[in-house]
Amino acid sequence: MSEEGKITRSIHVIPLKRVYWGRRTNRADRAVRLIRKYVRRHFKEAEKIIIDPAVNEYVWSRSREKPPRRVIVEIRFDKEEKTAKVLLIRSSKAKIMSANSK
Repeated sequence: MSEEGKITRSIHVIPLKRVYWGRRTNRADRAVRLIRKYVRRHFKEAEKIIIDPAVNEYVWSRSREKPPRRVIVEIRFDKEEKTAKVLLIRSSKAKIMSANSK
């Protein structure tokens, strides 16, 4: 089986607005946990979730108290190893929409 056949790629916009409901001092921490929870919910077979350091840096870029409201990521799910890798996408919504329509 080819490598492309065992890896599923999908683009997701993960809303992080719920982290603003709680205390200000640990919002970025909760945002990273929320990303992990989102991936676990959408890829139930994944035993291991790997968040790319670029995603972590983007969440923490505006300090602990002001994480972004949403994150656009690409999730690559490897069916054989049962791992999901979360990668940051730095493109506009127009490019993402064209990628999804293919």
